Amino acid sequence: MQINVGYEMTYRCPQPTPMVVTLSIHYGRVSDVIKPDHLVVSPSVPVRAYRDSFGNWCSRIVAPAGLVRLSSDAIVYDDGKPDLAAPWAEQRPVESLPDKTLLFLLGSRYCETDLLSEAAWSLFGSAPTGWARVQAICDFVHRHIQFGYGLSSPTKTALQVFQDRQGVCRDFAHLAVTFCRCMNIPARYCTGYLGDIGIPRSQAPMDFAAWFEAYLSDGWYTFDPRNNMPRIGRVLIARGRDAADVALTTSYGQSALEGFKVWTDEIRENAGA
Repeated sequence: MQINVGYEMTYRCPQPTPMVVTLSIHYGRVSDVIKPDHLVVSPSVPVRAYRDSFGNWCSRIVAPAGLVRLSSDAIVYDDGKPDLAAPWAEQRPVESLPDKTLLFLLGSRYCETDLLSEAAWSLFGSAPTGWARVQAICDFVHRHIQFGYGLSSPTKTALQVFQDRQGVCRDFAHLAVTFCRCMNIPARYCTGYLGDIGIPRSQAPMDFAAWFEAYLSDGWYTFDPRNNMPRIGRVLIARGRDAADVALTTSYGQSALEGFKVWTDEIRENAGA
């Protein structure tokens, strides 16, 4: 299967503004990229790329004053298989976890483990450990939160989501990540493309998606409390502790988003025939 992914974002800057753009397909999918997802900036400016502390590919630019458009259009190969389910995966004791996973047990900007620990143990303390416990968390979050565009804000935290019971996919992920960490399961936030492949097509405008990965047995596994079912065609962009680590763009100065478009569509072999 081939998937066409891309975006077009337009910002207005009152003056030249440094920006970091985290929109490149994750290096873990590099062998699947058929048409590269080069960042195109209009008007043209120099672009310098680097890898951040989480391994994500980022680009640095200085956006000129006025309107600036960021865009990319890529084609990615996908095996067409749904997210892997591994109900046999076990929860490891903290003392046996790899050192590199310990960061993902800590509280972070949007994931207040200290404020939700009591609730987490009350809700999930009696649930079976391992995969079943993470799935129980996803089931609860999926039922607990009302999804809707416009029901969130850039500053909403996991505690606020738990209390307000409404939000978008990043809020679902933040709450589930927080509960997992409270239960001593390393969890990291993910963002990327997820189109309506293998399911009825939504009439809502396409957007970037958020999900999370939990560390069980000897690896990281994908969980998606927003959809709460295995999905096809997930294309990772970045991972981090929470959304603060994987912001699509970070402006070091004033900027206003004036245009936003995302696409992720399966390329059908007989399209146009």
